Amino acid sequence: MVQISNKSIFQLIIVLSILVLLAAYFIEFILGHKPCNLCLIERIPYFVSIVLCFFAILFKKFEKLVYLVLSLFFLFGAIVSFYHLGIEQGFFQESSVCNLSSDSLSLSREDLLKKMNKEIISCKDVSFRIFGLSLATINTFLSLIISTILLNKFIKYGKN
Repeated sequence: MVQISNKSIFQLIIVLSILVLLAAYFIEFILGHKPCNLCLIERIPYFVSIVLCFFAILFKKFEKLVYLVLSLFFLFGAIVSFYHLGIEQGFFQESSVCNLSSDSLSLSREDLLKKMNKEIISCKDVSFRIFGLSLATINTFLSLIISTILLNKFIKYGKN
């Protein structure tokens, strides 16, 4: 079996994370499909992985810890994506996370009018598909695969 160095794995995760984020921003800004709040939360593991993988490449003594932390972040991403998929399919009800807003809770007449005119993106509406699959579906599987690989690397770290 071919052994892949830890540095190569971290570099691969950086490249994959950058590609996923570039695709998400391309779909959002170029193709005009606005993300819901869960879509934005699902990006967190990819941002974290870029930072932690650079950290692991620079400071090799923390590689095992980075494998564990990244596997937990991608597991979190898989759970959030699965929940999002469940909302899309009607298995779960939309939660308050889907309706969160960065606006303050002021109740002036002007603010209420602005909020009413603002387009609200529902977590249950699928506006973009690839090969018939929603992005939440793809992210569920991708995050689960990455999490499993990283957890396996954590468990087997230093055994060879």
